[in-house]
Amino acid sequence: ADLDTERKVQLKRISKLRGDRDVLVIASDMTKTIPNVSNALDFSDILPVQDQLSVLKGKELDVILETPGGIAEVAEDIVRQIRARYERVGMIIPGWAKSAGTILAMAGDEILMGAGSALGPIDPQIGFTTGRRFSADAFLEGLNKIKDEVQSTGKLNPAYIPILQNISPGEIQNCLNAREFSQVLVREWLVEYKFKFWETHSSTGKPVTLEEKRARASEIAEALCNHSKWLTHNRSIRREDLEKLRLQITDYTKTPDLDDAITRHYTLLKMTFDSVNAYKIFETPETQVLRIAQIIQQQVVKSPMQGTGSAQVEHKCGCGHKTKIQMNFGKHSALQPGSTPYPVATNKVKCSRCGKANDLTAIRLQLEAQSGRKVVQ
Repeated sequence: ADLDTERKVQLKRISKLRGDRDVLVIASDMTKTIPNVSNALDFSDILPVQDQLSVLKGKELDVILETPGGIAEVAEDIVRQIRARYERVGMIIPGWAKSAGTILAMAGDEILMGAGSALGPIDPQIGFTTGRRFSADAFLEGLNKIKDEVQSTGKLNPAYIPILQNISPGEIQNCLNAREFSQVLVREWLVEYKFKFWETHSSTGKPVTLEEKRARASEIAEALCNHSKWLTHNRSIRREDLEKLRLQITDYTKTPDLDDAITRHYTLLKMTFDSVNAYKIFETPETQVLRIAQIIQQQVVKSPMQGTGSAQVEHKCGCGHKTKIQMNFGKHSALQPGSTPYPVATNKVKCSRCGKANDLTAIRLQLEAQSGRKVVQ
């Protein structure tokens, strides 16, 4: 609760320093892996974004973005929601906005980055029937190299035959479509939003034409999608790299108070992710949606199942606190020191640190199956 309160304080500071603009946070935990949980942008994120936008009332918006990437179509849907309400949008990147996050960032009139901020290549990652995933751009580049070799030598190297036999025409077309889709979004959004207020050339003072905007947008989109340029999909593209692509970036560290507010909020965001099993946070200065994965981790410390007829289970709550729980099988056994009796009636153990009622039904069923006996009070 204290972390939530302090994050809101910093969001209000950011809003004030940016001219009382609305602020929306779309953030994922980039540091830990949770089984069966994706921290990437997916279709389930559209509703939380819509929910948080519904409480905002201003005319201009800043989006604080932290994401490893995800589905480009989701980025498109989120941009549509945002742009339906706001004419001016700033994209603040305190840490990382990779892949689909980079695509999303291109829909801002202004992109704000600091010393540790990074975007990433937008070459889509495609799953193939072989079960492996590749960069669509790298796959197509490799295919073209084989084609060029065949054309130059007049024959196909036998080593390529098993590789080509596992590739379908549909997969090739899927790669072409995915690569083009990423670039289409970036090209269109740069022209429509980022370049909307770019009216004159800074070097000559001459008016900027629509054709010049489209040409610059195409150059940037192609560069961001070029796997050969960045070599890996996880490569960090820093502010300096983007400026070399002739994409104007605002360095928020040049405004000390804003830098302090953004950095403090980002630190508090990281602390929140470390404190609970939240893997996504959507928030405004007044409201929030936390997506939390309930992880049940248990270890049977001793499980004789014979004689004493009890088992000691160590359960770790989402907040990190551990509780020793005693389960009795078939008949009551004396409670061991330091243990909590298993609540047969509710199957829920309340954490003494955070107060969360953890449902341990799955653990009970597992141990009943192992022992062949029922848990009793």
